[in-house]
Amino acid sequence: MTSPSPNTDAPASSTSTHDPAVRPRILTGDTPTGQLHLGHYVGSVRRRVELQETHECYFILANMHAYTTRIDKSDEIRRDCLEIVRDYLAMGIDPDKSAIFLQSEVPAIAELTFLFAMLLPFNRVMRNPTLKDEIRVKGLGENYSFGFPLYAVGQTADILSFRAHSVPVGEDQVPHLELTREVARKFNQVFCGVDEHCDDSEHEQLGGVFPIPVADVGRVGRLVGTDGVNKMSKSLNNAIFITDTFKKIKKKMGQLYTGRQSLTEPGDVNNNLFQYVRTFIEDAGRVAELERAYAAGDNIGDGHIKVEVAEAIDKLLEPMRERRAQYEGKDAEILEILKAGTERANALAEETLARAKDAANLGFFRREIRMG
Repeated sequence: MTSPSPNTDAPASSTSTHDPAVRPRILTGDTPTGQLHLGHYVGSVRRRVELQETHECYFILANMHAYTTRIDKSDEIRRDCLEIVRDYLAMGIDPDKSAIFLQSEVPAIAELTFLFAMLLPFNRVMRNPTLKDEIRVKGLGENYSFGFPLYAVGQTADILSFRAHSVPVGEDQVPHLELTREVARKFNQVFCGVDEHCDDSEHEQLGGVFPIPVADVGRVGRLVGTDGVNKMSKSLNNAIFITDTFKKIKKKMGQLYTGRQSLTEPGDVNNNLFQYVRTFIEDAGRVAELERAYAAGDNIGDGHIKVEVAEAIDKLLEPMRERRAQYEGKDAEILEILKAGTERANALAEETLARAKDAANLGFFRREIRMG
């Protein structure tokens, strides 16, 4: 049997990794589970703000992924999408420089998810350590929908739909990205004839549809929450939000447990408290001074340091709170930002889907996505 020829009406590429004048592309985003917190900012969003000056940026609100554990709270998920956009704007994301878009409004992602699911053994998906950790932390046991492990495959489609070259992520998301890299390699090998022994950087040159994306982990890969145990998370009630007042920040920092008993006891400068010190106190000299005094047990208490950290966090968040307040009650404006970003996202994702379908001998017709 002969294979059908690819549809020659496929749109031209909107980017090339070999053209130095073209910005490299990134894709990252968030699942709408409430407002973003300090862990999101230092783990990924701060890096996004930097990259939007040098890269072509797409930021996804993965609202379909939110349905994997909150399908009975669809009204909250919709609300959270708008809240996250407010947080993005407050943190410094510029919608004129970056496309902020809704996963549910980009149909190419769902189609590629289905196709990519054919390339992954089920047991490989279930070995994903991030997925296993979420099942444990959320107490799901065996009581999760089929869509829950499927979202790990969906994340590969989120990224590859935009042929992203890198993905700013927190440390815990790196295993998801490795799954994406596996899918991209296998697709290019099975459908594009790319040699399995070639270097990842050569896949596009050798005719692969997808680049092999790399992780761009922020300077703080995993910020511990104020419980001093788990990663910062709204669901674990251990998060500091950008809307928190200084009073709230101080109270939450006071809950951070270190195990140190007295002012004269030498302290461990690699404990959770000092992760906050090094992350939020900008004066390197002051950080060094605190480390020296703490390690020596030089009459300095955890409480004093926690207040100093709370002051530094408040200083960081104050302009964010002010910017966020400008968008309160302006849902129509937020929706316009999402619509514009989603239009840009659909243009690129449809191009990617057309290429993938042609490579997999699924390309018969062309379509155009229009926003109503």
